[in-house]
Amino acid sequence: MQQPPEPDYVPALGYHWLTPYYDAVVGATTRERTFKKVLIKQARIEPGQQVLDLASGTGTLTIWIKQHQPQATVTGVDADPSILSLASSKALKANVSVQFIRALSHSLPYPVAHFDRVVSSLFFHHLSWEDKVRTTHEVFRVLKPGATLHVADWGQATNVLMRGLFLFIQLLDGFKSTQDNVAGKLIPLFEEAGFVEVKQRQTFTTVYGTMALYSAVKSS
Repeated sequence: MQQPPEPDYVPALGYHWLTPYYDAVVGATTRERTFKKVLIKQARIEPGQQVLDLASGTGTLTIWIKQHQPQATVTGVDADPSILSLASSKALKANVSVQFIRALSHSLPYPVAHFDRVVSSLFFHHLSWEDKVRTTHEVFRVLKPGATLHVADWGQATNVLMRGLFLFIQLLDGFKSTQDNVAGKLIPLFEEAGFVEVKQRQTFTTVYGTMALYSAVKSS
């Protein structure tokens, strides 16, 4: 597994001691199975394609993508070595062949135009605005012309209740970084990086707020 310099990253659930509980918490509070299955379907991954799961965490989405399309090459990238270890163990248990690489989202160890799909789940709200910009430009760089980005993350609240519930996430992950999501800044973020056909595709209500699915195309 590639080892970059020690990164400055936010661990799962914000604290290293919570990492072992990540799957249980996300599964119980975010309708994970529902929205991730929809995200995979939205991505329309085809045989032979190169797929990157950006900030793959414990590898749930990475594994499900491979199970959905066994003939795709699927790689998960994350900066946290502890969570990558959990992901590798899960992949072995699931008997799926995927690769996990340690790297920063804004400095990916891949050449220009390498991937057919980039997917990401519950990641962008952790980043400062500067790192959101850097990461989005890096994703644009590694995607092939005409290839697509698919993101699931917290979005603009669909009602007052959803906005109130999201305060817990803001307390946990920080108001400054999460405010970009609830302010609807992800779509202009992707457009500024050069993506076209940027859309919010679907939303889901959860116990912690509104989950939104986005798609974007790298211009040819």
